[in-house]
Amino acid sequence: MIVPENMGARGLAHGLAIEFNTFSFIARCSRTGAIGVVTSTNEMAVGSRVPHVKTGAGAVATQALTDPRLGPMGLDFLAQGTPAEDTLKALVETDPHIESRQLAVVDAQGRAAARTGANNSDWKGHYIGDGFVSMGNRLTSGDVVDAMAASFTSTESQALEARLMLAIEAGRDAGGQHGGQRSAALLVCHELDYPIVDLRADEYDDPAAELRRLFDLYEPRIPYYRVRAADPTVGPFYLWREKNLSE
Repeated sequence: MIVPENMGARGLAHGLAIEFNTFSFIARCSRTGAIGVVTSTNEMAVGSRVPHVKTGAGAVATQALTDPRLGPMGLDFLAQGTPAEDTLKALVETDPHIESRQLAVVDAQGRAAARTGANNSDWKGHYIGDGFVSMGNRLTSGDVVDAMAASFTSTESQALEARLMLAIEAGRDAGGQHGGQRSAALLVCHELDYPIVDLRADEYDDPAAELRRLFDLYEPRIPYYRVRAADPTVGPFYLWREKNLSE
């Protein structure tokens, strides 16, 4: 195996520095219309490459030997009203290296489509459900994808961001990837022209655990930031929270 000069000790220990292995869950909430992606991988900064979400359009997840340009391209198709399946087909037609990619698309109506390239490493695959896609490559087994789907479908009463957080934890607990994970990210849009959740954990032995820590801190702030955007006189979070708890 040819080892890149800057691989470093961790890359050698993992033996995976030239492999790309990721598991992700992409979904739309049928109750609220919120849409988002949660993902984890063994490389840094997965949040900069895999999740792509736009309010009123849908979401795209691009992974394996990722070309992040496919994400914005897919969102452009979705924003024009192109259904998920047709958006996926359009992305496939533009990419000469599609067999090295893994893609998932969910549109604003909850229609879902996915494709796992033939050159992805085993275990590789995806599951398309009602308004969601669970997928991964170079996983310990298909149990990872199944566990994420089972978690999501059993938490319908919760907010989408909470369900996605639980899904990535379920995937990790089911075995995750060969060699473990190093980064994780959660991106969710709902009604507004910017994400209501955009969290990332990079270079952690258990990035899902760090993402959970950040999520638990951020979750009570979600409604506060919605209010503050419209009313900058609302004051600091702790005063807003005290006021709302007392009411």
